[in-house]
Amino acid sequence: MNRRKFIKSAGLLTAISAIAGQASCNQLSGNSKALKPLSIAGVASDFEREPLIRPFGFKGGYMKEIWQTAAMLQGESGLRKIGICTQNVLWSDATVFAAHSESAANAMMFALTERGLQMVKGQSFASPVQMTESIMHELHAYGKEITGNPNLRMTFVLNALVGVDNAAWLLFAAENGITTFDKIIPAAYRPALSHHHDKVACIPLMAYNIPVNEIVKAVDDGFYFMKIKIGQSGTQDEMLQKDMDRLTEIHKAIGNRTTVHSSNGKLPYYFDANGRYEKKETLQRFLEHARKIGAFDQIAIIEEPFPEEVETDVSDLGVRIAADESAHTDTDALKRIQMGYGAIALKAIAKTMSMTMKIAQVAHEHKVPCFCADLTVNPILVEWNKNIAARLSPFPGLGTGLLETNGHQNYLNWNKMLTYNPTSGASWAKVVDGLFHLDKDYYSQSGGIFEPSKHYEEWFS
Repeated sequence: MNRRKFIKSAGLLTAISAIAGQASCNQLSGNSKALKPLSIAGVASDFEREPLIRPFGFKGGYMKEIWQTAAMLQGESGLRKIGICTQNVLWSDATVFAAHSESAANAMMFALTERGLQMVKGQSFASPVQMTESIMHELHAYGKEITGNPNLRMTFVLNALVGVDNAAWLLFAAENGITTFDKIIPAAYRPALSHHHDKVACIPLMAYNIPVNEIVKAVDDGFYFMKIKIGQSGTQDEMLQKDMDRLTEIHKAIGNRTTVHSSNGKLPYYFDANGRYEKKETLQRFLEHARKIGAFDQIAIIEEPFPEEVETDVSDLGVRIAADESAHTDTDALKRIQMGYGAIALKAIAKTMSMTMKIAQVAHEHKVPCFCADLTVNPILVEWNKNIAARLSPFPGLGTGLLETNGHQNYLNWNKMLTYNPTSGASWAKVVDGLFHLDKDYYSQSGGIFEPSKHYEEWFS
């Protein structure tokens, strides 16, 4: 067994004051009667390490394993709920990943999860949103201390809180008799999450070391919207040359393929640079190359091209630029929108469900489309992410929701991990011709997220 138990129930930290202006729990589902607050009497945490098929490369680094963590919250009533988290230190803060061994960096993130649990133990909150906002800033300060990084990214903290936040939503719903995802969406965020798509495009990920013949096979298998990593290792000139060569090779292989799912009938290209382009001029050279080889008009999204500290207007680039890591919070998302970013990559499985709802609403109010990106999460978290993707406005030019999921491409034990999800056999959990097909059964069961997982329940028995 590759688990390491860190189950702790003792200790009580100073109560954290509620954030002013939060919607009351009465507004959560539009109920006329007051909902019970989230009162947490006991907590516990645990994790296991999942190996990858091959080293997973992006941001110039490579991961060899991914830690799956779990957080248990017990209410004063005795009800217990477990939230799952997939950690990704390289994505959430590459400087922490680079400064420590892979295991040490993961241990630091897990330490934040445990600290967060101890902070909420013995406390009551009006809602899960209030709970998460009440602890994230103090937890951020603690994270800077244990990582030795004064510039620790807030996304590192939010990633650590995913399981805690999910457990809070499940416990809050159970305490109040709420059984569907639609009913737990707070009224303030419902405008952004009001659709019920019958189809959501499944986006596979093509990392640096995925051969082009595998990309061709994915198209043959029905996938039509793929996420392709750019921003390869090396100097900026070396990176650019590698990226241009990669684009040329891909466009030569699939550029003439067609699809009924895009408005122009061509395969849309979705590139993710993970902040590797240090200057706007370097990205412009990449786009000029795309024009030269006839690929420019097929670029649907370029995600997070610049480092977070590069604050430049992107409205003149001629392609839709999406924010991901830089949109830590709803405030950060608004800042990127004001810089001309034309899409937001939502990550309910990386920035918490609570923060994701807030980000989605800000984007909705500014008419900026959203889609759901992956964190190479486990099958249960795919369904948490899908609940958001299924309810977003249709993405321009495609007419559906978009959901990236690449766990099946990267986990060595993916088939075994599927057995941990009690609804993995449902029709809406499977991909057919590059799409998830969502019916009334899917929405009535909320993708199965309210169903307990025997695998994770046994951790806390």
